[in-house]
Amino acid sequence: MSDFIQSGRRTIEMETEAVSQLSSRIGDSFVSACETILKCSGRVIVTGMGKSGHIGNKIAATLASTGTPAFFVHPGEASHGDLGMITKNDVVLAISNSGSTIEIITLLPIIIRLGIPLISMTGNSSSQIATAADSHIDISVSMEACPLNLAPTTSTTATLVMGDAIAIALLEARGFSAEDFAFSHPGGALGRKLLIKVEDIMHKSEQVPSITIDQSLQEALVEMTAKGLGMTTVISNDKKLVGIFTDGDLRRLVDLEVNINEAKISEVMSSKPKTISPGVLAAEALGKMESSSITALIVEDSNQNICGVIHLHDILRAGVF
Repeated sequence: MSDFIQSGRRTIEMETEAVSQLSSRIGDSFVSACETILKCSGRVIVTGMGKSGHIGNKIAATLASTGTPAFFVHPGEASHGDLGMITKNDVVLAISNSGSTIEIITLLPIIIRLGIPLISMTGNSSSQIATAADSHIDISVSMEACPLNLAPTTSTTATLVMGDAIAIALLEARGFSAEDFAFSHPGGALGRKLLIKVEDIMHKSEQVPSITIDQSLQEALVEMTAKGLGMTTVISNDKKLVGIFTDGDLRRLVDLEVNINEAKISEVMSSKPKTISPGVLAAEALGKMESSSITALIVEDSNQNICGVIHLHDILRAGVF
């Protein structure tokens, strides 16, 4: 029976060793490749066959999501019409472990004739694809993790890591920010955390529960029930925020046996409400709620005027976790 633990550990150790060797190959060719892509006014066209193609797809996706326009073109399909996707303003990134993938070699005369910069990532620096490239990046490995030394394993891992190295080097060179990242990920949780602001989801105008400081606790409870946010703001006669009253405050009053029918809101409110600005990210509002163990924040503008209320449920409904 196979020793699954030994096999799994051996694979990880071999691939770890292969990845560690890549660092020494980050040199002039790597710099040249990055500079070529950075100057490119078009897209990075990533191509590769088989497992290299699968890795190429991932590299193209990583580039595109980190500020470098890119997409994958299958080299076999390129020979049958998809070559029309490539323009003179683009850069081609060709991936081939052997460096002799025939489908890519077939494309080389067209790429060279069009004057399109070619970057290659191969495991053979003397191969036809490597020597035809303007910049060649060595991704060779001493052996695949496959005991037959046949199935692409270590080599594909090394290729993927080198692709990440290129993408991150370009990201930093472009000054790509978290907000830039969010704009290319609007549908994901990361995008929502980085794009949605308090002002986008807060309750406004008549939706904001509000009573004046000279009103009774009973009137506050009526307002809280009508607005359904489990709290009400308390304002002065000149409409400035002076306090807050919440469901939690009500429970504490019950425990203290306070006469709810006679109490004034000024006597039972919290006079130091937590506030936040409308332009702050909703994710930051969530963090403030969690750290203070509260479920709502009053939103104030730069002049300290109340402009809304944001509730924990608003943030969760928006998908900001």
